[in-house]
Amino acid sequence: MIKALFFDIDGTLVSFKTHKIPQSAVNALTEAKTQGIKIYISTGRPLPFINNLGQIEHLIDGYITTTGALCIVGKERFNYHEIDKTSVKKIIDAASRWNKSVVVVGAEHIAVVNDSEAMTEQFRKGLNLDFEFSPLEVVMKEPILQVSPFFDETQEKEVMKGLPDCVSSRWHPAFTDITNIGADKGKALLAMAKHEGLKVKETMAFGDGGNDIPIIQQAGIGVAMGNARDEVKAAADYVTTSVDEDGVRNALRILLKKDRK
Repeated sequence: MIKALFFDIDGTLVSFKTHKIPQSAVNALTEAKTQGIKIYISTGRPLPFINNLGQIEHLIDGYITTTGALCIVGKERFNYHEIDKTSVKKIIDAASRWNKSVVVVGAEHIAVVNDSEAMTEQFRKGLNLDFEFSPLEVVMKEPILQVSPFFDETQEKEVMKGLPDCVSSRWHPAFTDITNIGADKGKALLAMAKHEGLKVKETMAFGDGGNDIPIIQQAGIGVAMGNARDEVKAAADYVTTSVDEDGVRNALRILLKKDRK
């Protein structure tokens, strides 16, 4: 029996068009909560960037953040996966050579290197972020959990050849999220399940981007949104409609009913 639901944010819970959670999804999660099902977020966003879940914040039991590099339940933080500072510098150096922006996520603060119009268009406008970044020298004193360079796929592949201790997870065409090789959403689900006393077969995970494939494959039931990329749909047990076509509600209505028969 499903006891926990895990949701990606952008393109899964939250519409790229409206920057809001469809009311149908809010109602479905509220109903799931009344049935005793726990609700978790699984996102590439660091915690300070999670600014669009006000409609369901009171329902959330925990967070997988920074593509699995950090889990949070209440005030407790666990499952840290730090990127080696040498690798961080290699990414920043490549971004400087190519005149690309890069977001560096520390354990407490976040910096942007080579701020640009692309940053404004994709992060500030596209993700609806109004955030004051910290100086890079402040962030580099902290454990680095994620680095998000605005590389195209060719540049991404070139840089990753020199980063054997890292993995790249792309969910947006404009940038990718690079983390420690030990961090992905699927591994983080295992850590969260252990922390919360859940069996993996009791979990259901929803996603639409490339970084959701590990958790979709790891969960008891993996659900791809109708707006997901083909490789995400191929990894899923079930494909629902898009986020703007009530995909979360439609999947839960079918799958939870089937699960409880």
